[in-house]
Amino acid sequence: MIDRQRRTLLAGAAALTALPWLVGCERAAAPIAGGWFGADAERGHALRDGRWTRPTSSPVLADAGPTRRCAVAIVGGGIAGLAAAHALRRAGVDDLRLFELEDACGGNARGHQMGGMRCPLGAHYLPLPGPEARELAEWLHEIGVARSELGRTVFDERHLCHAPQERVFVSAAQAGAPAAGRWHEGLLPLADASADTLAQLRRFAAEVKALQSELSFAVPTLRSRWSAGLAALDAQSFAVWLGARGYTDTTLRAYLDYCCRDDYGAGPGLVSAWAGVHYFASRHGFHAPGDEAPGEARDAVLTWPEGNAFLAERLAGGLGERALPARVATRISPSRHEVALEIWNARAAQPERWVAQHVIVCVPLFIAARLIDAPPAALADLAPRLAYAPWLVSNLLLREPLLDRPGPAPAWDNVISGSPALGYVDAMHQGLRPVAGSTVLTHYWALGGQTLAELQAQRARLLNAPWSAWRDAVLVDLARAHPDLPGKVERVDATRYGHAMLLPTPCLRGDPALAALATPQGRLHFAHADLSAHSVFEEAFTRGVLAGQAVALAL
Repeated sequence: MIDRQRRTLLAGAAALTALPWLVGCERAAAPIAGGWFGADAERGHALRDGRWTRPTSSPVLADAGPTRRCAVAIVGGGIAGLAAAHALRRAGVDDLRLFELEDACGGNARGHQMGGMRCPLGAHYLPLPGPEARELAEWLHEIGVARSELGRTVFDERHLCHAPQERVFVSAAQAGAPAAGRWHEGLLPLADASADTLAQLRRFAAEVKALQSELSFAVPTLRSRWSAGLAALDAQSFAVWLGARGYTDTTLRAYLDYCCRDDYGAGPGLVSAWAGVHYFASRHGFHAPGDEAPGEARDAVLTWPEGNAFLAERLAGGLGERALPARVATRISPSRHEVALEIWNARAAQPERWVAQHVIVCVPLFIAARLIDAPPAALADLAPRLAYAPWLVSNLLLREPLLDRPGPAPAWDNVISGSPALGYVDAMHQGLRPVAGSTVLTHYWALGGQTLAELQAQRARLLNAPWSAWRDAVLVDLARAHPDLPGKVERVDATRYGHAMLLPTPCLRGDPALAALATPQGRLHFAHADLSAHSVFEEAFTRGVLAGQAVALAL
């Protein structure tokens, strides 16, 4: 039975003031190397603190050198920015520049390499696109991930997640758990489930199915038809909605808590009921184990050893000198005929001044509000009300394979019941090598929690606790299922995202400010998953493509 104590453990972890917060488990005696990798918090905080900006009254950026010009400037090199650049180039617009704060483009979909093996620094899979994600489906055909056969879309099997796809470990320490001390197939094992548990699971499945037929759920969400029914879901938290309907079973609630943290970065106490239902209703619904209809499709995913960096790198391919990494936008000043940008070149340690006919703003909305002179009213109103989930992503290089516990074979996605984290994926799972060897495990820890106070405390802890403390906490977490792991780890590279993804808090998805920002604001165009209140690849990609197409038409 999956995690009867997950909510309690998560709340307890958030309340502690020091790391590691799990005691009674020793690390290997030999020191394990590693450090923070992949996200430069110093650059982002320098922007936040105004260390790279000039006084508002100053007419010219001092020492910026000659003003550079381009037709289109894209601020932000995540998936939305890369998709916007791709759309512009497809429309014949090559006079563009893309400015990215980090040393490489890709945002939360960048990749890493350890021991000669690729691994993700963030997002690691892409669900097969549904009919509403037509821009994404077209691009997947373009890059050869998908093809058409007899009028059907067929995906290259090399990119589909290989079986077994997912499993959950239930430890012997969990009282009342079925077949404890072993792995179970899937993420919701019900070997000893009570009649009440099964009844609530089936009632929840029926309610999701009814909502699917009554309301509009789509990915990307901009293709959903917003209605009073969706607004009612959006107006309350998922936890409140579940409680009002009598969903009290600990097994069901623990599983839904995991799903929310996995997709949104925080639990049902923070995300809206629209988001909680959307998780299931926008795809293949919810099914109690064993209740699937014969031949019914389950959610399939595309994945790679490097995660969604496979996609980001193909989006960035061909940009060449148009992509300018390690460039921090510090000010965007729109006027009637052009837009001026002030940029800090972190590599050269000097400022730059650019002027563009149009600017596509592909950064999170709370950052956009800080960059833009006299930001649009919708942005100024919305930005202070936004909440973002912090995440920790840790890549662990193993020198040799782990000893496995009873149950299903090692899977791509491996979840540990009772853990405050989300488990790990195995970078070498897609390789299907005949003999197990060294590999990289990517461990995910969503730190949004159940309340805004918990979220803020976790973000501060993520920033201020040393890498070694988080390393030890990750090792302790994984040792629940793999006691031999600490002695087999050579290195841990950890990536911290203070504002990894916008939380779909109550009343956000239906906020008219989001709809307003999705339309051009003079010479400014916004393109980010924030506009969808759902931080996933499909949303960012679609927003970027639509913005790029709109600018191409304007030019």
